[in-house]
Amino acid sequence: MAVDRLLPTRDAEDLIALTRDIADKVLDPIVDDHEKAETYPEGVFAQLGAAGLLSLPQPEEWGGGGQPYEVYLQVLEEIAARWASVAVAVSVHSLSSHPLLVFGSDEQKQRWLPGMLSGEQIGAYSLSEPQAGSDAAALQCKATKADGGYVLNGSKSWITHGGRADFYTLFARTGEGSKGISCFLVPGDLPGLSFGKPEEKMGLHAVPTTSAFYEDARLDGDRLIGAEGQGLQIAFSALDSGRLGIAAVATGLAQAALDEAVAYANERTTFGRKIIDHQGLGFLLADMAAAVATARATYLDAARRRDLDRPYSQQASVAKLTATDAAMKVTTDAVQVFGGAGYTRDYRVERYMREAKITQIFEGTNQIQRLVIARGLVTS
Repeated sequence: MAVDRLLPTRDAEDLIALTRDIADKVLDPIVDDHEKAETYPEGVFAQLGAAGLLSLPQPEEWGGGGQPYEVYLQVLEEIAARWASVAVAVSVHSLSSHPLLVFGSDEQKQRWLPGMLSGEQIGAYSLSEPQAGSDAAALQCKATKADGGYVLNGSKSWITHGGRADFYTLFARTGEGSKGISCFLVPGDLPGLSFGKPEEKMGLHAVPTTSAFYEDARLDGDRLIGAEGQGLQIAFSALDSGRLGIAAVATGLAQAALDEAVAYANERTTFGRKIIDHQGLGFLLADMAAAVATARATYLDAARRRDLDRPYSQQASVAKLTATDAAMKVTTDAVQVFGGAGYTRDYRVERYMREAKITQIFEGTNQIQRLVIARGLVTS
């Protein structure tokens, strides 16, 4: 079901219409086969890039779409409603481009941004480690100065698009403590960089998630983004935007589950009536619809604050928390609407339920979001 959206311009309306057309024609016909077979969607990201959908919120001067964040997130939601794996990868690509865009020098931007934003390349974000997930200050992967550059040693984990990406935004330790972490732009073919076997995940099967291993990998000094020791500031500034991306993905996933449930409830009959006409089920669907609308409203509120250059960190956490919890509930309720059929792989709702779970975990667990929100309530 197409969502009636309130968009700021006619161009934005046309962009949403284009996204829906691409999503319906390119993504929807192949998503089931790829997710079941756990095969990578070759060529899909190139098609999205050619349509300009991989760089919508970035400035036009560097080859981006120059779109407000509220428009970009609604595009992301439309993609997620057809294929969550692809939408997550698009969000991560935007996240991985953010550090260079905001903290890179003009020379670095001129050298690397056009390729990132043209759709010719896909990026990945490399922050987490086996013993440092939500606690980013505990990173152990090291970047040691040597011969005008750096030598990288250590491991990273939970990398969306690991082994497939063209570049990796890496956070590694260059000193001691929380101010001893720096940000680097690593080419995907760097000698000394290798990847582990893709994780056997509950969902999001079509796009790999892997660990990365650096063994005396030599990186040129001009690959440092920002200043040494600025890594956590860079990481956290990007994560606010990334959390909004995941909120939009979760909302699209919940919308897809709601649409499937409503369609099934209008077709299935019991006791001589459509099951949607039974009050108990009708109320359940009403609650699902309210949860989806609420999720959308929270991410749009945060996005509009971002577009106005106002503080939005707390609102980003609210949006991520609200939207992903809603996605988990709505997809679970969608399985309930389908009854026993929903527990089989004959219908998409069981996949939606599996995919929704990870949205509560990555880009900061929802427990971390509650911590961020609570800290924002403390008055000095």
